Amino acid sequence: MIINKATYNFTAMNIKACIFDLDGVIVDTAVYHYKAWKRLANEMGFDFTEHQNEQLKGVSRMASLELILGWGNVTNKTEAEKLELATRKNDWYTEMIGQMTPAEILPGAREFVQACRDAGLKTAIGSASKNTPTILAKLELLPLFDAVVDGNSVSTPKPDPEVFLKGAEELNVEPSACVVFEDAIAGIEAAINGGMKTVGIGSPDMLTRADMVVSGLDKMTLDILDKL
Repeated sequence: MIINKATYNFTAMNIKACIFDLDGVIVDTAVYHYKAWKRLANEMGFDFTEHQNEQLKGVSRMASLELILGWGNVTNKTEAEKLELATRKNDWYTEMIGQMTPAEILPGAREFVQACRDAGLKTAIGSASKNTPTILAKLELLPLFDAVVDGNSVSTPKPDPEVFLKGAEELNVEPSACVVFEDAIAGIEAAINGGMKTVGIGSPDMLTRADMVVSGLDKMTLDILDKL
């Protein structure tokens, strides 16, 4: 994709950076999370549904575990046991994502991120996943991002804006000059709480607070971004 930088005056529009969530925006690892959480739930004697898995979008690992234990009416786990359960789930998940390839990048994601960079915008990942570096390496996407902020470098989950504010800080860009691309309600709220513009990836019926919503990055263009 060839971009004429003069066509887009993002500086005048006060857009200097794009921050992307990972899961559901750049790649869909929900199926791997689902398989690992379901295996854990089944080992504890109850089931875990795809609908419940959808409710974990943008939620940290330990917070996800708390929800799952609640759905299974499991109330007798110590903090040490909870940590062991979360670690076991992550081991299974890590084993699965270790087999990922660039073919699993969502349609249009690589092209749109590259277009943003070609137009002079800074780019970053802002994700709750502690496996973000592994996934980006497997997808061969690391060179496309100026900064990567994930669950290893932040302590407060979305809808707290910490992950996105840290991303803006690492890019040396004011939050108000950042656009966040998110597929989760908690992520959209986090971006809003951080004073950033938002593009929802998914259903407009669900992501009602986003400044605009598209079904995927294959439907996103610099022309659309220029109108944000």
